[in-house]
Amino acid sequence: MILDKFSLKGKVAIVTGASRGIGRGIAVGLAEAGAQIVGVATRKMEETKAQVEGVGADFLGIEADLSSLDPIEEIISRTLEKFGHIDILVNNAGIIRRQPSLEFSLENWDQVININLRTAFFLAQAVARQFVKQGAGGKIINIASMLSFQGGILVPSYTASKSALAGVTKTMANEWAKYNINVNAIAPGYIATDNTAPLREDPDRNRSILERIPAGRWGSPDDLKGAAVFLASAAADYLHGHILAVDGGWLAR
Repeated sequence: MILDKFSLKGKVAIVTGASRGIGRGIAVGLAEAGAQIVGVATRKMEETKAQVEGVGADFLGIEADLSSLDPIEEIISRTLEKFGHIDILVNNAGIIRRQPSLEFSLENWDQVININLRTAFFLAQAVARQFVKQGAGGKIINIASMLSFQGGILVPSYTASKSALAGVTKTMANEWAKYNINVNAIAPGYIATDNTAPLREDPDRNRSILERIPAGRWGSPDDLKGAAVFLASAAADYLHGHILAVDGGWLAR
């Protein structure tokens, strides 16, 4: 039956940036579909843990600073020690820095690129190597953005990182499909999270954004659960290198 293909029962998913916002929403959504969750974040994840365990799934929290590559080996080893295998990676951890491009600092550039792109790629590489070793394939979901398609304003390093992440998603998909590894991305639209708080708090900017969204509202992390479960499941076995926009119709406008 088709609905059985959406089940993640017995699967183990690593979700970065799982302490809040989109990461927490996706972690809970995958747990609701049956997956065991490894949450990675720079802070404690009590609320995520409570919600994941509240739907009957196991949760392993790993506090790690993903501005460097140093935690990657620990993330893999602790996941394997706890659960014995890895089936899904959601590369969600990310930061944003706002500054006019004429004034944009090297620090703001490097901080964003390191987390949003550099670590995302090398964590995906490490997980893919484990998938190959396990011999059963796996799913990698990168969290892209509307700014994978558009330029935006005041966020050059974020736009660069998310455009590159969408591109490298396709590269990984091309190379790793032969190992039964599906690499795809979700491009969230304007989601009500801490990253977008400055936009929602600016009356003019908030109004201009809402006027363009056909759905007429900001998205919520829960709006991404379905896309994440789909891309993580057997229902998406023939989907490779796709950037799935979940945006309330923003790109269609």
